Amino acid sequence: MPISAANSFGTRDNLNVGAQIFEIQRLEKLEKQGLGQFTALPFSLRILLENLLRCEDGRSVRAEDIRALATWKPGAEQTEIAFMPARVLLQDFTGVPAIVDLATMREAVQKMGGNPRRINPLFPAELVIDHSVQVDSFGNVNAFGMNAELEFQRNVERYAFLRWGQTAFRNFKVVPPDTGICHQINIEYLARVVCSVPSGSRIEAYPDSLVGTDSHTTMVNSLGVFGWGVGGIEAEAAMLGQPLSMLVPEVVGFKLHGRLREGATATDLVLTVTEMLRKKGVVGKFVEFYGSGLSTLSVPDRATIANMAPEYGATMGFFPVDKETLAYLEFTGRSHEHIALVEAYCKEQYLFRTDATPDPAFSDSLELDLGSVEPTVAGPKRPQDRVALKNAKASFTKVLEGAPATQVPVKNNGDAFELSSGAVVIAAITSCTNTSNPSLMLGAGLVAKKAFERGLQVKPWVKTSLAPGSKVVTDYLQASGLMAYLEKLKFHLVGYGCTTCIGNSGPLSDPISAAIKENNLIAVAVLSGNRNFEGRVHPLVRANYLASPPLVVAYALAGRMDMDLTTEPLGTDSAGKPVYLREIWPSAQEVESTVRAAVSTAQYRKVYSEVFEGDARWKAMPIPEGDLYKWDANSTYIKLPPYFENMPRTPAPLADIHDARVLAVLGDSVTTDHISPAGSIAVDSPAGKYLIAHGVKPHEFNSYGARRGNHEVMMRGTFANIRLRNQLAPGTEGSWTLHLPDGEKMFIYDAAVKYREEGVRLIVIAGKEYGSGSSRDWAAKGTRLLGVRAVIAESYERIHRSNLVGMGVLPLEFKPGETRESLGLTGHEVFSIDGVAALAPRKQVTVRAKSADGTEKTFTATVRVDTPEEVAYYKHGGILQYVLRQMLE
Repeated sequence: MPISAANSFGTRDNLNVGAQIFEIQRLEKLEKQGLGQFTALPFSLRILLENLLRCEDGRSVRAEDIRALATWKPGAEQTEIAFMPARVLLQDFTGVPAIVDLATMREAVQKMGGNPRRINPLFPAELVIDHSVQVDSFGNVNAFGMNAELEFQRNVERYAFLRWGQTAFRNFKVVPPDTGICHQINIEYLARVVCSVPSGSRIEAYPDSLVGTDSHTTMVNSLGVFGWGVGGIEAEAAMLGQPLSMLVPEVVGFKLHGRLREGATATDLVLTVTEMLRKKGVVGKFVEFYGSGLSTLSVPDRATIANMAPEYGATMGFFPVDKETLAYLEFTGRSHEHIALVEAYCKEQYLFRTDATPDPAFSDSLELDLGSVEPTVAGPKRPQDRVALKNAKASFTKVLEGAPATQVPVKNNGDAFELSSGAVVIAAITSCTNTSNPSLMLGAGLVAKKAFERGLQVKPWVKTSLAPGSKVVTDYLQASGLMAYLEKLKFHLVGYGCTTCIGNSGPLSDPISAAIKENNLIAVAVLSGNRNFEGRVHPLVRANYLASPPLVVAYALAGRMDMDLTTEPLGTDSAGKPVYLREIWPSAQEVESTVRAAVSTAQYRKVYSEVFEGDARWKAMPIPEGDLYKWDANSTYIKLPPYFENMPRTPAPLADIHDARVLAVLGDSVTTDHISPAGSIAVDSPAGKYLIAHGVKPHEFNSYGARRGNHEVMMRGTFANIRLRNQLAPGTEGSWTLHLPDGEKMFIYDAAVKYREEGVRLIVIAGKEYGSGSSRDWAAKGTRLLGVRAVIAESYERIHRSNLVGMGVLPLEFKPGETRESLGLTGHEVFSIDGVAALAPRKQVTVRAKSADGTEKTFTATVRVDTPEEVAYYKHGGILQYVLRQMLE
């Protein structure tokens, strides 16, 4: 990153660390000029301030921006600033379309007379392939190998494309499949904490920062690294040197004190924190943890908390650097020289906390006694719906109300049993949220050991899986001797990737699937993940609970959700004696001693010395050559998208939206899973029909996520979740709507095509928290390609709102207290939006809804284009068009 050209405040200075001299932007010099008191400024804003100082150019970052942030106080007016991340983190589901877009930009630049080689990431962009492995095989020693082989067969075209990208683009690296999960690899290896970058004859040092194309990028906040998840659209712009325009957020302080009590885990803590912060309301805000309780939490414990910032709604869940951070860096094999730089830099720059550090001034605060945290699960549909373990049975009983009390006889793999509502059919130790934490993983192993020694076995209807986020996990499970006991309970390694947490749980066996479908059973999944939205984990599983890895093992043993694990036995031993969870639950001391004995720095160094190598399949893949990608017209995975077709060098003037029809009327908490599913592709869906028409057999469909490089599949999959409820087509579930004015019921994609042929623009109407969930750029891209020009909702999730703007879709917000229902809107009206032609940030526009009988309702909505930079993106038709035009000038 270039050193500040302006240096208006004279903060450029040197820092000596050992024999090395680093150039830094010294924050202390601002304080000496009377600009702020840094002991009162939240740590997260101190890092943001350094970023402004370093990137001051008089255009994107001005002296007044720096002055405003340096003098920030709680309640200060939210000012717009430009943040430039040091690097970009990608996973393959969102990373493939990002690289497709860069390749498409190269095509467009060449066609418009420019040099395509100018399109490159300007900063490090690291992509980890972690979203493609699926749990097809499980419960046997060959599961990992079989799943890895199937993964390659399904995705070889995507992987070859990424290998081309690695050679064609500068500053772009790929971690091959079957290595780990991006966020766990980030904290264990990629995270710098403090960057050290040559700049001419100097070496510049500055805080590590990033954006990632996955909402759980915040996991790295546990190391004091500044960053969060964005859509692929914003990430692409950042890679191309565009700063992220943002409003300086409110910073909510979360004070922790005490220590976790016996039996409570980091998972229980994060589910408690998530519930508290959802009730508090922290959407669009930074959350910063402080207090003496931080010193009792390891970095892996903090990572579990920071990971779930999207679930509690915050932009970040930030932990400042302290001695625990330094200890973690050393333990995971970072060099002594680099750790010395981290310590010296952070202490010099007011970025190092101790228990004696004065509490910063926060916009708002709340606190938690760690000793009050109790064993917990969350579900059945939202991560914030925490239920104490002791109350889980009673809570789930309410879910069963109205369900048939059917006992269905099932024969499966030589076992005969009865299946009924409440059966746990999936038990998955998965997700970086928890598999990055040795205490949780070894705790699960100890539960498995004690259970097996008492003669317990997993119930035969449970699909078990172990999918860690790093190969280090299996190394220390082997070293501890606990892997053998997990395998005795059929928790065999199935892959290194996100698996069940993102919907890649794989198929249930045919007899179990049939029993659930034919009898409308409420089946249950228990997973150590971060997302449990309806329809996400598996289409046949209606109740999903988040739990710690040890509790996942316990529920697999119990086989049912309608059991009180605190009072009822998990089963009986060989002597017929009941076995209770409390009897096989390891003590904190037992877990700690196992961690010390089994986990070593050498394991991290060995695994990460070969992190970019890949297996024989990866190395043997042929790599396409050339600066321009050779698009295959017959490909059903990688397609040249139409974003720049017939794009003029100068954008057309903005215009109001007239005579638009409603494509969908949606309720509250519609997630990006509903809008852009990542799961299986139904044979009779528009996407399935497209693939069949192009010669793809149903068993070769793969998932929506794997086909994100093909816009034809993805636009057909938009609004295709089987649990979507479009109120425009009442009584339906799935991708249905009514074409208006004739009222014909059809697939949403088919209706969009028909509207396009008729020259009709479209809008979507929604409730609260529209677009919550994963940071899926296709939820916005697909919306735009369907012809939707505006969304009117009660509120938005941060990333999805930004992505809509980035794709040229106008997000509008009802006035507080107003809803579709209160305004009497049915969705059958014809809508016009006046005031778009003279767009400004958060402008009030007039919406007119005309009914078939000629009556017209008029109301005011707020344009959620929040900053001048976003207005510019919208004027250009989207952020990629804006960037391309800038590069052609």
